[in-house]
Amino acid sequence: MTDKPQSRISNLIAGLGRDIGIDLGTANTLVHVGGRGVLLREPSVVAINQDDGKVLAVGEEAKRMLGRTPSHIVATRPLRDGVIADFEQTEKMLQHFISKVSNRFLLRRTVVVGIPSGATEVERRAVLEASHNAGATKAYVVEEPMAAAFGAGLPVDEANASIIVDIGGGTTEVAVICLGGIVKSHSIRIAGDEVDECIVSHVRRAYNMAIGDRTAEQVKIDVGSAVPLHQELTTTIKGRDLITGLPRKAVLSSEEVRAAIQEPLSAIVEAVRLTLEETPPELAEDAMERGITVTGGGALLRGIDRLISKEATVPAHLAKDPLSSVVNGAGIMVEAVHGSARMRRMLERSSRP
Repeated sequence: MTDKPQSRISNLIAGLGRDIGIDLGTANTLVHVGGRGVLLREPSVVAINQDDGKVLAVGEEAKRMLGRTPSHIVATRPLRDGVIADFEQTEKMLQHFISKVSNRFLLRRTVVVGIPSGATEVERRAVLEASHNAGATKAYVVEEPMAAAFGAGLPVDEANASIIVDIGGGTTEVAVICLGGIVKSHSIRIAGDEVDECIVSHVRRAYNMAIGDRTAEQVKIDVGSAVPLHQELTTTIKGRDLITGLPRKAVLSSEEVRAAIQEPLSAIVEAVRLTLEETPPELAEDAMERGITVTGGGALLRGIDRLISKEATVPAHLAKDPLSSVVNGAGIMVEAVHGSARMRRMLERSSRP
């Protein structure tokens, strides 16, 4: 027996402001609340007091503690390479973020969480269980490339193919999407974090100086690039001299940073090329016409779209809001799930082990 129109409308309205889309990223977590947009964008970091196991801080406040805490306080990222490394801390982090953006007295809540397309059965179950324990009545997972395609406004239901490259903190996802499904995809656990690690290693080798992940990330933002710049840049960093043990400064140029990060960039480009090589010829033609959409935090690296375009010989362009594509897509999907049987089937299919 089908629901009456009034009942369907009531159910849809009940979901607005209540249902949540989440981009549970290695570096940052973003939360979209139905009918209200993206309400939270914070680092995926948790600070724990090891003496009693209590959470002291989550998100931006916890990130400020990285590398600065006394021995009994540990500030860590509970996700590595796009998947849950510490289930208990991830659950606490989700609870904190969800309670921060939603009304604690709402009894029913549907959650859609973006995960890497290469996530294992165990990793999918861990995300679903963490979502339920964090307060979700219904929880779904969706592959990040599919969510990013929705969020970037690509026509995922059409017979023409769309190609998306989502470069996050822990994973890079490349996918060919057609008729509401992923035709070909590659997920590699090389992304923004590996770029940061290359910068840390370069500074250690070239300057005998130790810097932290936060400094490396800032270097990437300030002078990082994937291709030569019209006007090269420099930045001054502070770190610890490995010989004297004392603080000192060094000046880095965009040229040397670009040379230092070639390995992860080459791996990302190779994933794109491999996906294109495995794409059926008819869909490859669509790619040449429509081009590749680049999204995720890694898309903000200067010239990454030009590098992909040059090496893959396919036009590439940045999504309108690269940082929010996955969470916006998850938000679109969770808002549609109440009124669309097709969307519900899509999410149920992607949430199966």
